[in-house]
Parts: sequence; structure tokens; C-alpha cells
Amino acid sequence: MTVLEQPGSSRNKSGLPGPPPAWRPRVDPAPLLPDPEPYRLLGTDAARRIDPDLLTRLYAQLVRGRRFNAQATALTRQGRLAVYPSSTGQEASEVAAALALEDRDWLFPSYRDTLAAVARGLDPVQALTLLRGDWHTGYDPHEHRIAPLCTPLATQLPHAVGLAHAARLKGDDVVALAMVGDGGTSEGDFHEALNFAAVWQAPVVFLVQNNGFAISVPLAKQSAAPSLAHKAVGYGMPGRLVDGNDAPAMHEVLTEAVQRARRGGGPTLIEAVTYRVEAHTNADDATRYRADSEVETWRAHDPIVLLERELASRDLLSDAFVSTTRDGAEALAADLRERMNAEPQLDPMDLFTHVYADRTGQLREQAAQLRAELDAEAAGHAEETAAAETTRGARP
Repeated sequence: MTVLEQPGSSRNKSGLPGPPPAWRPRVDPAPLLPDPEPYRLLGTDAARRIDPDLLTRLYAQLVRGRRFNAQATALTRQGRLAVYPSSTGQEASEVAAALALEDRDWLFPSYRDTLAAVARGLDPVQALTLLRGDWHTGYDPHEHRIAPLCTPLATQLPHAVGLAHAARLKGDDVVALAMVGDGGTSEGDFHEALNFAAVWQAPVVFLVQNNGFAISVPLAKQSAAPSLAHKAVGYGMPGRLVDGNDAPAMHEVLTEAVQRARRGGGPTLIEAVTYRVEAHTNADDATRYRADSEVETWRAHDPIVLLERELASRDLLSDAFVSTTRDGAEALAADLRERMNAEPQLDPMDLFTHVYADRTGQLREQAAQLRAELDAEAAGHAEETAAAETTRGARP
């Protein structure tokens, strides 16, 4: 007798035996489904209930973030950064992710999320150190509760799940928020992370910034799902679809997801529908795969413009407030520019620092080889200097 013929099995409409009762879903999938349209607050009646202090705080961070993006892009063109993946146009998602977390929580950013790290309190120069090529990270992840900026796609997601699961096992009141782009959802690490998070009910929030393109590949060529948020249902967690340029909507949904995870409710997948206004990086020519008219359409849905309208309608956008906000952003840019223009003092031996707590035999061998090469180079330079001094002293 096969399993489908066991007592208690059902029959489908064709009269053939169906699976036994044990096959039935563990949860009702309906509550996990995202809304058919991205959730919004700005421009709706619900916007009136938003705390004015939150609106002004979000606005100040968006303006600061926009200026940070512009200055980092300029530094790249000046050769002070090797590469910079701008988040211009995506500032609402970046800022909201940082503000939704408590100090004890962890942020797991991708390479495009330097602004989220800065909004969480990281020194802007430290946030850009990796992109300058000076250090593997540039900051102490444990001090700031910010994991290293992740260049490989989606590999930070299983790490976030592991940390969140370990924190829960230890009884620590910690939530991990992992950020990834739409292209990262095509990676195996994304699916493995969601599956483990849901099975373990880990306190982790996944934020997908759907900015339209994985470098030059549009979303339609990556996924046939109704939305990326719908992917949550297959793993047994709620999916939320949000207007990624609506800063208060992003803050509300992320805060709710973080609080739910902290209460033991498990993970949430949030898709922020936004747009990458600038090119993928300074090495990308976006005009080869998208029209300028498409970009201009999204500029009309700029997160700063949307928030300015709400602030103006509530008489919260005074000239003094705007001036103070812009002055603060310019001060950040000036400080970043000044410190990034200084030549860094680098020690090549730092390549072996913070890799392993106890160096492997291979690393010890490589470190010794590099040390010998550096000492030989220094000795050769000293001999050349001494010879030059001797030659100058011998001249009549």
C-alpha cells in the first residue's frame, strides 16, 4: 500500500487518492502575502498621523545623505575613491533602515549601503575606506554593530541569519537587518538565508532595495514573480511591498518588522520599490541600457521632494530649518572632502591584520616574505639616498 493509499488520505476532484492530512500547510499563506500595491503614507490621509519630529528628522537625514552621495561621487571622479556605488534616489530606504534599529541591533549592508552605515553613526571616512582600497573594512564591526560592507552579492544574508539565531539562543534581545539589492535575490545565498531564517524563526529583517537594475539587467529579466516581496510566502514569512521613496512609510514598515522580530515573531521580507538614479558605479555607462526619460520620470518621485511637500503642507518647512539642514549637510561634505584629500599613511603589513585571530602557517609565511621584501626595499632606498648625498658632497 503506497503512502497515498494510507487511511485518512483524501481524494481530489478526479477521484484519485490525494496526500494524507500530514501534507497540509503549517500556516495559512494568506496573511503572508504582500499588498497588491506598494504601501504609502505621503500623499494620503494617513500622513497626518505621522509624528512631526520624525518627519523633520527623516528630512534632515535625507538631505545629509544626498550631499554625502554627491561628495563621494565627486571624490571618485577625482581619483580619491577607486569606485563608488551611489544610492542617490534611494536615500529613504537607507535612512529608514538605520533609524529603525536600536543601538544593540546589527546592520548587514551591501556595497551600496554606505549611507545606511553613515546614518547609523559611522564616520563617513571609515564607511568609504573599503571603496578607497585602503582596508578590508575600515571600521570595527563590533563597536558599531555594522557588519563589513559586502561586495559579493547576498553573502551577508546568511551571516545576518546566523548572528540573529545565535543571539536568540543566547537570550540576547538583538535583531539583525540585512540589506540587499534586487540582483541579490537571484543568488543562492538569498534563498538559503530566507529558508533558515523562517525555519529557525530568527529575529532578522530582510530589506530588498528594488532599484530596477542588477547593473544593466532589468528586474523583468531576473524574476517572473508578481513582486520580490511575494518570494517571502514560499519560505513561510510575511512579505511587505513598500514605496521605497516614501521615507515615513519605509520607517513605519521597517520598525514594525524589527519589533515583530524582537517579540519572537520571526523574519520579514520587505521590498522597497525605488530607483537607481545614477549609474551602477563610476565604471558603468547607464545610457546603454536605459533612456534618460525613464530617469526623469523617477526624479519626479524623488524622496526628498515627496517629503518636502508633506512638510510644507504642515508648515514644517521654514527657511531657518531648510538653511540649518543644508548647512549641516555642507559641513559633512566639507569635512569628508578635506579628510579624503589627505594622503593616507598605509602599512602594507596591515594586509594580515584582522584576518585570523591566530595566523595560519600560510599567512605567517606570506607575512614573512612581504616583510623581507619591504626591508630590502627600504635598505635599497637608504643606499640610494646615501650615495646621492655622497655625490653632492663631492661636488666642488
